[in-house]
Amino acid sequence: MSQLSTTPKMWLIIPAAGVGSRMQADRPKQYLPLNGRPIIEHTLERLAIALPQAEFVICLNPEDPYWPAIQKPTGVSLREVAGGKERADSVLNGLKAISAEASEDDWVLVHDVARPCVRESDIEDLVAQLKDSAIGGILALPVADTMKRSNPDGSVSETVDRNALWHALTPQMFRFGRLYRALEDGLAAGATITDEASALEWAGFSPQLVAGHRDNIKVTHPDDLAFAELFIRAQLEQQVSGQNGSAS
Repeated sequence: MSQLSTTPKMWLIIPAAGVGSRMQADRPKQYLPLNGRPIIEHTLERLAIALPQAEFVICLNPEDPYWPAIQKPTGVSLREVAGGKERADSVLNGLKAISAEASEDDWVLVHDVARPCVRESDIEDLVAQLKDSAIGGILALPVADTMKRSNPDGSVSETVDRNALWHALTPQMFRFGRLYRALEDGLAAGATITDEASALEWAGFSPQLVAGHRDNIKVTHPDDLAFAELFIRAQLEQQVSGQNGSAS
């Protein structure tokens, strides 16, 4: 790992080694069709539009038979890395793969491969708001529903104050050195790491929350595909409407 750079470079890590068992499908969820194309193609296309300057690193199952047939975005640098057992393992593998080139203060963005509806404007907003941060932060969404905590038998234990609660989204964006050490040390210590922010939190840092949009859903269950299709169509219609409005 090199030392501080005058102009931080931007890296984008996409963990894509999961099998997506909750989808109950015949293939990993990132390869399921969404509006006529695999989910992963939608995701990569949006990331390429929003972050054309980034170096892409995709973490794949070494035995993945579907990836070679995927249409990759043009004009971006994309390297393949072996994924790990869990998301955190895959991200750490990606960080290790670039460690000889990355500087301590380079930016690393991590995005779920199964979030194909992320808005380019949200990614650009995340980058703009965090560009001077020493740590980084995440796209997130304030909780709108009443939140309940359950007892072991499934009954309600209490109603939780939602005013300070957020849904964590992606991309999540952190300085290379801090993220690398937090993930490596956290995994070695057996910490529960569910996303990159939780690794930074375990290391004693407080990532910034940047408000995103509700349509940045993660395709996890079969019903999510229908919602993702609706969101993508609505976004396209909004984009066309905006173009027509500006043209007139």
